[in-house]
Amino acid sequence: MHKLRLALPLLAVTSLLAACGSSSSAKLGSGDVAVVGNQHVTQADYDTLLNVAKATYKQRGQAFPKQGTTQYESVKSSIVGSLVKQAEEEAAGDSLGVTVTNQQVQSSYTQLKQRVAPQGEKQYQAELKKAGFTDALFRRDVRLQLIDQQVQTKVMSNVSVSDKEALAYYRAHRSQYVQGPSRDVQYMLIKSKTLAQSLYKQLQSGNAKTWCTLAKKYSGDPSSKNNCGKATFTQGQTVKAFDTVLFSQPTGVVHAPVYDAQAYKAWFIIRPLSKIRPKATQPYDVVSAAIKQTLLGQKQSTAVKDWATNWQKSFCKGSKIKYQVGYTPSGASDPCAATPTPATTT
Repeated sequence: MHKLRLALPLLAVTSLLAACGSSSSAKLGSGDVAVVGNQHVTQADYDTLLNVAKATYKQRGQAFPKQGTTQYESVKSSIVGSLVKQAEEEAAGDSLGVTVTNQQVQSSYTQLKQRVAPQGEKQYQAELKKAGFTDALFRRDVRLQLIDQQVQTKVMSNVSVSDKEALAYYRAHRSQYVQGPSRDVQYMLIKSKTLAQSLYKQLQSGNAKTWCTLAKKYSGDPSSKNNCGKATFTQGQTVKAFDTVLFSQPTGVVHAPVYDAQAYKAWFIIRPLSKIRPKATQPYDVVSAAIKQTLLGQKQSTAVKDWATNWQKSFCKGSKIKYQVGYTPSGASDPCAATPTPATTT
């Protein structure tokens, strides 16, 4: 199921981290597994996700590890580490002034619930039970996803790509924008050999209107049939049978049906419409928008990653993360494993 895996700690818990942490930390209470800045991670939170983990093992047909075993401690570390990351995420939203309304949560919850259980409430409850979820946990995870989306949006809002950057990229990667020979064509894709032969004969003696009428009625290519079968291809862009005919036959002559055994398992009727245009480098003005979009995506990704790293480091300094005895995560599950300053264990 897309299903109720949104918050499964052993599979994937949303964990976008951002910006700069709180300068103080809440006191670790008896009912806490950990505190993260001013966020409390409670025993009840842990127990809820432990039930999810048990349900996951059951779905896999595996026995849940016994307490005291290495496998159990690994599960425990994974859950605590995920909960800590969730708490950091909420703090990130707070630090940026992110606001997620009940109406937004309800709207996303309704949409996701429909995907999880299209047959209605009974199916939804069955899915919750199967995954070890509660409705409250499901709603919480929806809220975390909305926070995550808004945090990313805020982080990326100041990222931009200048004309100077785009032009520099174009000049450094000019070879990527060289197009091979190209040609305009009119064609049809027909499954039946008999029909293809019949259409070929009609087209030989027909006119422009004949192409439009027959292409719209019989061609199996949705991208060109409503355009009288017209398109433009670069050499090597399409299947070999089509490519060979297009770049070797005279302009304006309808070629006899040619079979493509490579991909379409069908017959092409092909009529080249123009001379072959030689290969050429696309001008900057034509590709600048695409270059800017590519560079923007790269810069946004880097901005989020760098901000996440700084945010994580800020929490791993001093005593901003405190763990109850026996709950400190280890190895890859420890959010501070890659930082030089360990979290405090109480």
